[in-house]
Amino acid sequence: MADPDDVFAGVPDAFGRLWTPHRLAYIKGENKPSGPGEDEGCPFDRAPKLTDEEGLIVARGELVYAVLNLYPYNAGHVLICPYRHVADYTDLTSAETAEFSEFTKHAVRALRQASGAHGFNIGINLGTVAGAGIAAHLHQHVVPRWGGDTNFMPITATTRVLPQLLADTRKLLADAWPSGGTGSPPGA
Repeated sequence: MADPDDVFAGVPDAFGRLWTPHRLAYIKGENKPSGPGEDEGCPFDRAPKLTDEEGLIVARGELVYAVLNLYPYNAGHVLICPYRHVADYTDLTSAETAEFSEFTKHAVRALRQASGAHGFNIGINLGTVAGAGIAAHLHQHVVPRWGGDTNFMPITATTRVLPQLLADTRKLLADAWPSGGTGSPPGA
């Protein structure tokens, strides 16, 4: 018979544990759209209908908005999204493309001011095969980076360490965003 100390969860051993239960929702695909249409549960269509605090929206423009990534690669990971449910970058109008670009610049400036970021990873995963978690609604990642910000966690535990709650990060970035962070969503 096995030693009872070896079969029960929570038995003390030499390993520390880092629990990230919020990641299970991402792994299971919770809140992922049920299909490609805008009426099929797209979080990027849903977020602008919420308050900024509830939707983690940093700033609103006329055609695009900035929102915190719910499953960030780094603290302050911002997504730039068009309000219009469109999957491909080439389907943006000229006006959407211009505001999309301006919001990317604003995100960089706000992140530098709010968190002292030293650099950035900026990019779009266009399509599922390119790594887009939600391919049906275009979004651009703006990920702040700091010298020495890589640590053992992603290698040993596939875990990111975030030093701040998303709500607190959203407030800091909204306050640092040019013109105070908010505008009116379309149709408001």
